[in-house]
Amino acid sequence: MTHSPLPSPPPDAPARSMAESNGVLTLTFSGTWRIDRPFPDLSPVRAALAKTPAPTGLAFESAKVTDWDSRFLTQCRAILALAKAHGVEPDLSGLPSGAKSLLELAEKVPERQGAARNKARTPFLAQVADLALGAWQGVHNLLEFLGDVTLACLALARGKAVFQRSNLWALIYQAGVEALPIVSLISLLVGLILAFVGAIQLSQFGAQIYVSTIVGIAMVRVMGAIMTGIIMAGRTGAAYAAELGTMQVNEEIDALRTFGFSPTQFLVLPRMIALVLMMPLLCVYADIMGILGGFIVGVFMLKINPVQYLTHTWQSVPLANFWIGMVHSTIFGVLVAMAGCYRGMRCGRSALGVGQATTAAVVTSILAIIIATAIITVSCNIIGV
Repeated sequence: MTHSPLPSPPPDAPARSMAESNGVLTLTFSGTWRIDRPFPDLSPVRAALAKTPAPTGLAFESAKVTDWDSRFLTQCRAILALAKAHGVEPDLSGLPSGAKSLLELAEKVPERQGAARNKARTPFLAQVADLALGAWQGVHNLLEFLGDVTLACLALARGKAVFQRSNLWALIYQAGVEALPIVSLISLLVGLILAFVGAIQLSQFGAQIYVSTIVGIAMVRVMGAIMTGIIMAGRTGAAYAAELGTMQVNEEIDALRTFGFSPTQFLVLPRMIALVLMMPLLCVYADIMGILGGFIVGVFMLKINPVQYLTHTWQSVPLANFWIGMVHSTIFGVLVAMAGCYRGMRCGRSALGVGQATTAAVVTSILAIIIATAIITVSCNIIGV
């Protein structure tokens, strides 16, 4: 049985030696003192400083140090702390000039309180209380925002709402026209997917023509509104949160309040109007693009006559489904606009807060869309629509 030799340390490994002359303890450093190298144990230095009688002074020698980084500074700081604890006066003149300057600066600048990690655990009841207070504060903020929006809508109904009309047209263009490309692509693909899924099952019974019914009802009743709502949540709702959050960071919202303007009327109301007006129109456009996707599959894959496909779609989709889709899209417009504006108005005063507000706006909007869809679907089922 052979034994493999122990690995020898690298030639530039950090090393430290001690020598005492005339009561002065001299520490000699050599090698490369970087964070990726194993450092010598501090126990010999601690024992040398703690002996009786203690050294009268502590000196350093670092002529053979080839490289060093912050880890070397932490070693020196630990040694200086030991010397201070035993009343030994250190002499830093033998250290590298950069390390000497940093150690002197660290000695002059007091340590910031609270910078170190606190490992103390918060009691369970205190955690529950913090969660309850946080939830209550969130509910209070939401109710306050809803109250401000209600007052702004009442002022709009009386013709006394104050906001820039030119800004409203820009927001309408941004929420409507600029969203057409992404709405076209997603709705067309959704129509294609619905048609493919339906074709797989219906072709087994020779009933391919009913693909037009599946795609038409699904898109017009709910899928067009849902896909448009999700697109607008990720695009326009997030943009609202980022815009208002940036204004909050730059204290522009505080400036509006100082000049006597209502931020809800001036900033939130035009965004809500723009999205509520554009969402039903985008939903109709998404319905058409989804039906076009089903038409492509039906005509080019299932070999259905184009006129027959369109005629069957027109005859098999009741008008009530169209109005249900309009209700969906209008409610989704309100929810997405309110979620984006609420998160932006409650944003923290930092870049991190803007990012968190944008993410929260998208998550809140999608969650609200799903909950609203469930409520509308159950309500329609109850009233028999």
